[in-house]
Amino acid sequence: MSLVRDLADQILAAHIKDDLCLPIPAYSMSSPPPKIDNEHAADHYELAGMVAAIQMGFIERDAHVLGKAWSRMVHQDGGFNPFKWPSRPEHFDLLPWTRNMNHNAFAECPKRLGLYAVMPDAEWVKRMVDAEIPTVQLRFKSEDKKLIRKQIAESVKAVEGSRTLLFINDYWQEAIEAEAYGIHLGQEDLETADLDAIRSAGLRLGLSTHGYAEMAYADRFCPSYIAMGAVFPTNLKKMETAPQGLGRLYKYAQLMNHYPLVAIGGIDEGSIHAVAQSGVGSVAVVRAISGSSDPKAEVKRLQELMKT
Repeated sequence: MSLVRDLADQILAAHIKDDLCLPIPAYSMSSPPPKIDNEHAADHYELAGMVAAIQMGFIERDAHVLGKAWSRMVHQDGGFNPFKWPSRPEHFDLLPWTRNMNHNAFAECPKRLGLYAVMPDAEWVKRMVDAEIPTVQLRFKSEDKKLIRKQIAESVKAVEGSRTLLFINDYWQEAIEAEAYGIHLGQEDLETADLDAIRSAGLRLGLSTHGYAEMAYADRFCPSYIAMGAVFPTNLKKMETAPQGLGRLYKYAQLMNHYPLVAIGGIDEGSIHAVAQSGVGSVAVVRAISGSSDPKAEVKRLQELMKT
């Protein structure tokens, strides 16, 4: 284990200033520390990668994925170099399929979805169409099925004849019925949503991810785009994982650049330029627009900040 510890320390020292480290959470009986699987690891490079990842504040699932990626990188690239970081699809056992090679791939969407507004109702969707925003998501929450259908139908009608692309959050059945452009699902929705029905209907599919393990899982479904976050703290949704920060976002974007990518979570005027520079083709915002006194002007302002 001393060799593993030495390798892990080298990795940690090489990347301690890369904005990849997050505070390690306090452990308790109900929240024990991550486990290191000594028996099933391929080699000491995998173990070292896991140990270093845990020390850097990666959650257990991501640490395991990173450990395997470190092992593959060492063997594929001809030796251990702590200053490298796993960044290619083959390091993570991913295949950057082209769309025409995978018959189960979801319908394509633009590689660069641009400024992406996540809005609470159809009225806000209409305002975003008036502001000529490239992409909008209806994130309407209700238990009233009739009201949900009405909101989706109004949103679909609002984007007709415009250049704004509309994604519906969660309600995939209603989105199919309304012939929406696309749907956005969280990881927890993948077990219950009828993905074959969504694919057959020709809807685009966007999937949320919150780290390496979820990105690798999302890749199995070959969605239309992958959303990555939360980049910064957000109150929009209670997150199980800590905000990932810019350092991790840049690494995620480098790894998954064969997909259209959307960065999301706590992004505002002060951070949108740095986020856009990560290589993602789209930046999702919520309160930066909905909380503005002049949303239409804010859309233009944010789009300019993404360019500069």
